[in-house]
Amino acid sequence: MSSQPGGDSDWDTVLAHRTPDSRPPVRERFEAAGVTPEQVRAALADGGDGLFAAATGGAADWAKALGGHLAVALIAAEVSALTAHLTSRASAVRALAVEALLDDFSAVTVAGRLGVSRQKVYDIARPSPTGSFIDHAPWRPL
Repeated sequence: MSSQPGGDSDWDTVLAHRTPDSRPPVRERFEAAGVTPEQVRAALADGGDGLFAAATGGAADWAKALGGHLAVALIAAEVSALTAHLTSRASAVRALAVEALLDDFSAVTVAGRLGVSRQKVYDIARPSPTGSFIDHAPWRPL
């Protein structure tokens, strides 16, 4: 995913937070609805702020300027997919950090410092595949 507003905007770049095998059907749905990579990139770059402002602005035809309700629904779903990806990425980092803390401190101590229960510390530190994550959020300049 490009983090520069004027950067690459092809589908693979815009959908970098998705696994390569899941991109073609997503791209096909966007293209069938007339949605461009630039529209998706813009929504991801502002975290969906533009979509939210349009939807809550009170205009009866608020979705028309964005390509219609289908286009808005698809783009909003992609904002959600990106945020889910970033949440998973943050959870993987947190798990690694907590696992390392448990090498030096008791679970009770770590729990107290994190403000969670001792059992939650074990849940957080449970080894899980880290997957493939994007290197940077789309709004972060390189």
